[in-house]
Amino acid sequence: MNRGTRVTRTSTARLVAMLLLAACLGLPAMAGAQVAQAVSAEPDQPADMLVPPTSASDFTASQLDNVLAGSWRSPANRARDAYRHPKATLQFFGVRPDRTVIEITPGGGWYAEILAPLLHDNGHYIAAEKVPAADSEARSDDSALRRKFAADASHYGNARIVQFDPKAPVFGAPASADLVLTFRNVHNWVASNKDGAGTAPAMFKAFFAVLKPGGVLGVVDHRAADGASLEAVKRSGYLPTAYVVKLATEAGFTLDESSEINANPKDTRDYPKGVWTLPPTLTLGEQDKAKYLAIGESDRMTLRFVKPVVPAAASTP
Repeated sequence: MNRGTRVTRTSTARLVAMLLLAACLGLPAMAGAQVAQAVSAEPDQPADMLVPPTSASDFTASQLDNVLAGSWRSPANRARDAYRHPKATLQFFGVRPDRTVIEITPGGGWYAEILAPLLHDNGHYIAAEKVPAADSEARSDDSALRRKFAADASHYGNARIVQFDPKAPVFGAPASADLVLTFRNVHNWVASNKDGAGTAPAMFKAFFAVLKPGGVLGVVDHRAADGASLEAVKRSGYLPTAYVVKLATEAGFTLDESSEINANPKDTRDYPKGVWTLPPTLTLGEQDKAKYLAIGESDRMTLRFVKPVVPAAASTP
């Protein structure tokens, strides 16, 4: 085989590999064409100098690294990466740049600073906020998030905000989302009234409705001690893992996997003001502040649920 033939085959192989990667990542046809054009324009090189194409997971990891290092992220939010482990958490949930992701009550936008830019070009980021009239906190969160998005169109220009009624939540068209993510919210829904489970069951049913079959529900929340009863801890901000699993499975989900990514063995869960005694809230102010800073943020469960894919009914002969 002469060198010209080998170079041609090498270029063709590289082109095919890059196009397959683009398809795997769900990039639009135009983007795939741009990849092809770029590869074709590069000078040919011997096969032994070629670098294997990046896998979809490696590409996502690289994109997450870029976003986490982004200058638009506030210093205060960056400082919490050590406690919230955003890269590992989002990888565990299966977030990719081409997915449609709904984040439930994102507050001031800690995860929005990561997810909206990550999904800006090829995916969709949707922030689901409570109807602002519902309470003052919802009004404040909604306003802060809108200001953040409006101030930086290059990173947040494609992000959307939808509003929902916690008692009868709807987050979008049925089976329209790939992932629904909720970070440290379930305890608020459970404690939203004195009796029963509050608005939590309605929320989980709405998550199930908006997800595609095979879609993922990712939950992170403060984890109660093993064996703790719901009634004993729900006002503390902590929840029994088994209870959160029960809420999800009763809505139709299957628990796919749990992770210790956000575990903190230093958390004793026995504080005067519940979980809010710990950072970042530090409800007690300067009282024993050094002690609580040394503990760090709460011990958290990290759960991945899946909406089952219902097999197609067999056709009648």
